[in-house]
Amino acid sequence: MSKRDAFFNHITEGNTTKGDYITLGSAMLDGETITNAYVKLPLKTMNRHGLIAGATGTGKTKTLQVLAENLSEKGVPVLLMDIKGDLSGLAKPSLGHEKIDERHAQIGLPFESKAFPVELLTLSEQDGVRLRATISEFGPVLLSRILDLTETQSGIVSVIFKYCDDNKLPLLDLKDFKKILQYCTQEGKAEFQEEYGRISTASTGAILRKLIEIEQQGGDLFFGEKSFEVEDLMRTTRDGKGYINILRLTDIQDRPKLFSTFMLSLLAEIYETLPEQGDSGKPELVLFIDEAHLIFNEASKALLNQIESIVKLIRSKGVGVYFVTQNPTDVPEGVLSQLGLKIQHALRAFTAKDRKAIKLTAQNYPDTEYYDTADILTALGTGEALVSALDEKGRPTPLAATLVRAPMSRMDILTDKELREVIDDSKLVLKYNDTIDRESAYEILNKKIDAAETVKAELEKQEESQKKSRTSTRRSTAQNPLIKVLTSATFIRSVFGIIKKVI
Repeated sequence: MSKRDAFFNHITEGNTTKGDYITLGSAMLDGETITNAYVKLPLKTMNRHGLIAGATGTGKTKTLQVLAENLSEKGVPVLLMDIKGDLSGLAKPSLGHEKIDERHAQIGLPFESKAFPVELLTLSEQDGVRLRATISEFGPVLLSRILDLTETQSGIVSVIFKYCDDNKLPLLDLKDFKKILQYCTQEGKAEFQEEYGRISTASTGAILRKLIEIEQQGGDLFFGEKSFEVEDLMRTTRDGKGYINILRLTDIQDRPKLFSTFMLSLLAEIYETLPEQGDSGKPELVLFIDEAHLIFNEASKALLNQIESIVKLIRSKGVGVYFVTQNPTDVPEGVLSQLGLKIQHALRAFTAKDRKAIKLTAQNYPDTEYYDTADILTALGTGEALVSALDEKGRPTPLAATLVRAPMSRMDILTDKELREVIDDSKLVLKYNDTIDRESAYEILNKKIDAAETVKAELEKQEESQKKSRTSTRRSTAQNPLIKVLTSATFIRSVFGIIKKVI
């Protein structure tokens, strides 16, 4: 048997599945595509998380697009973080090209041009379905980790949440939390000290500065009502396709604090909302986090630990999380160890540090007699990737340098008019884009403070009035000449003298 035939059998046997799957492309040997040597990704293991990595221009985004549209076609809803703004084309069919036909002929798959159901979401002032969450939904522990607070400061946050629960003060947005922080060391200082002990103004000042940092990055738009419901990310069309939810993030690349805050809150909300289900035939939801280093580079140690914990646990809810980044080392080792699928596009070795990173990356893949992994990582072309997945029993599939299939949807962005059409057709825009500012902690505390000041002013007014009355009485008495004469000692002696003479 020739090496080519042996390799074909090796790939085909290793990618045999009983359940449904996604065909990513066809395996390559010695730089040549082996037609029909399909590299398959079982849907059953798509909740085991994954990584799409590679240098700029190697095809990461198109691979992400291929996975998203194939998951949608299989009825799996998807959430994409669109940092660069180049994924909106999923809503329109591909225009086709002779190079696409040539690529698919090599793979052995017919090419189909298709559009997919798309929902455009936003965290900022961009057009789309507005995503929000309330302060109360975060809770004291998660909020403290996002703000990177000390143990003492976290304790104060817990006390504040307890006070608000006890006094029915809803914490909805940042102005609510800022108001209660000021109240506990000013107007409500005595009340807090009696119930919960003394609260340091230095600590509340430090917490307030952390809040302002998030507020400056757009947190005032994110925190509030109406809260986005996880169920709305998991919709399917009447013909069974999963919605592709594209979160537009092109204007928050320089605001990583807001991005990591949103991601952590979303993962926590998904984990709390979805029921435990273990491994099933396909995932309930798949998240793709593009430019994943934006989460990890600016995250505190506490925040990283929280993300790592949720990534470990959320798999059992039927949710897969896929990180897209330039270098695998951008993702912490604790998260990398949880990944079942690795799609590695070409890496470039320009420096000694780059070469070291390539060697470390090569060690993360299964050994194979058909490739020198470190060498092939630098030799891959655009749209080619080294793929290691899990079969239906959770075992690694054969390592394969893969010619990745082309996206069925447009590989370009939508025009402004097309974007507007997608947004105008959205039912979720009507549900979430009206700003709600109902009475919450800010308004209730202001009323309480105003009432207290009104009572205080009234008491001061009464006291001043009484004081003036007493002063006026004394002044009147002192200034009346008749009373002064009648009460004088001389007048009294004279009266008694006259009476005595008369008698």
